[in-house]
Amino acid sequence: MRRVIPVVVRGGRGRRAWAARGLWAGAELAVTCGLLVLLLVVHQLWWTNREARAEAGRTVHSLEEQWGSAAPAPSVTPSDEQGGDTPTVSAPRASGGKSASAGTAAPRWDQAYAVIRIPRIGVTAPIAEGISKAGVLDKGYVGHYVQSAQPGQAGNFALAGHRNTHGEPFRYINELRAGDQVVVETRDSVYTYVVDSTLPQTSSRDSGTIAAVPRSDVKPSYGYSTAGHYITLTTCTPEFTSTYRLVVWGKLTGSRSR
Repeated sequence: MRRVIPVVVRGGRGRRAWAARGLWAGAELAVTCGLLVLLLVVHQLWWTNREARAEAGRTVHSLEEQWGSAAPAPSVTPSDEQGGDTPTVSAPRASGGKSASAGTAAPRWDQAYAVIRIPRIGVTAPIAEGISKAGVLDKGYVGHYVQSAQPGQAGNFALAGHRNTHGEPFRYINELRAGDQVVVETRDSVYTYVVDSTLPQTSSRDSGTIAAVPRSDVKPSYGYSTAGHYITLTTCTPEFTSTYRLVVWGKLTGSRSR
């Protein structure tokens, strides 16, 4: 009589082993993905700021060297800061493709040609022509809307800057208050604007905010109704999004030659 050897099939244990391996592989994949996301966040929030601020700082230094002098202090008296609709300036040139500095040709596209200083929030950054990301904003520069006036000219000198990453020069413009100074330096002149009002949030398509006489198309109660010498600072809001725009307006109160 032949002896029968029983065979025990342990299918349950095999399936559990495969499940454990699958879970381990999934966990490793999740950790790897998490590390990649963390590296991306570090790159966006730290590295791009570091690189852009260094680039912007070098550009400011280069401009100052070209102009042949260190950064001058704004020469605005307390009475100037209370200026009304008509600022005390010397015969500004009409906008139309010419620079406000000695009537020279308008800056080339993406060219850094001025410096903005906002003491309240510790900003010093180059201003370049245009608002392209690669050529201007991602370098930590502040960009000039080419259809708007140049510094010191009648109309609206309109600017854009990143609020987060890439130097984020306009991150804290929401903290600006009426009376704060915004100083713009060019090769030949120093212009002092004083913050007048803020539009906390509007559509990214609200082109009225950068018009020659700035007034919101979306919220018409914000803005102006008479011609003047304005500056407009625009950036994205809320932070870490590009859904809406935050707008700060100011008026020119004084200018002097370098």
